[in-house]
Amino acid sequence: MKSAGAATFDASYYRRYYFDRKTSVADHRHIERLGAFVCAYLKYLRLPVRRVLDIGCGVGQWRGIIAKQFPQASYRGVEFSEYLCERYGWERASVVDYHAKKPFDLVICQGVLAYLSPSDLKLALRNLGRLTNGALYLEAVAAEDYKRGVVDEELTDPGLFRHKAALYRQGLAPHFNQLGGGVWLSRGAEVPVFSMECAAQ
Repeated sequence: MKSAGAATFDASYYRRYYFDRKTSVADHRHIERLGAFVCAYLKYLRLPVRRVLDIGCGVGQWRGIIAKQFPQASYRGVEFSEYLCERYGWERASVVDYHAKKPFDLVICQGVLAYLSPSDLKLALRNLGRLTNGALYLEAVAAEDYKRGVVDEELTDPGLFRHKAALYRQGLAPHFNQLGGGVWLSRGAEVPVFSMECAAQ
């Protein structure tokens, strides 16, 4: 199977999953709580955050959070959807092969990777390692989440791949230490953490 194509992410997609209150999967209050948690964790670690990349930024829910939590930081929104790039002015690119001259202190990748085929997923995970020199916040639905009933299948896009969590972890492990809560610390970051703050290697 192939990764979801650009045509998937048109106006009707965002109307269904973001703009229609009856069918939306986007909860503004949830994102606010999540953003406050992630940013507080990075502040606790004393990780300098000056450059932020939101790859697969969607409607830009993280932009205001970053402006509030790290007012000194620059925010770059990158999106695969032509529709959203025209509507919001995002930079158009894919997480699979997006390139930047310098890595970022914080990379946000939320709800993107489950749209990728296994081969593209491996490329994307490697690319996230290249793009991040500080922390990565990653949210991705895994096959195990469906089995455990964590996913609301009536609201969730049925076109998502059901990759196993191990596939995500294997791709991230060479580049990151898993800190929990979706936060991954680059192995190149000069931030000391205790062994018990990291998931078992």
